[in-house]
Amino acid sequence: MLEHSLQELRGFAPTPLVDFPYAPFDWEPEAARQLALKEGLMLTPEHWEAIGALQEYFARNADSAIHGRALHDALDEHFHRQGGIKFLYRIFPGGPVAQGCRMAGLKAPASAADQNFGSVM
Repeated sequence: MLEHSLQELRGFAPTPLVDFPYAPFDWEPEAARQLALKEGLMLTPEHWEAIGALQEYFARNADSAIHGRALHDALDEHFHRQGGIKFLYRIFPGGPVAQGCRMAGLKAPASAADQNFGSVM
């Protein structure tokens, strides 16, 4: 526990002790942690839960095109108890779909970002 706290104080987010059964084959939690640090985030258990939820959604919908609005709504429902999409925007300020997909090793739907305005989802 103390080592865990020391890592957080040093800016190192602990890698989760959970499996990611729906992760892309070439994705590793360490890659997400490094990317998060570059983007100014320290991954918390809530981030890891969102990353897992994104990976599961993509895996379960692999047969069809991923639509940004449907993914947005699914995340809102999945995290309803924590505050839904508002909660996700607090932990992923770059957009829960756009930034979350980057952390999860997934290609965000085209509608997740607008080059003129930045992240919209």
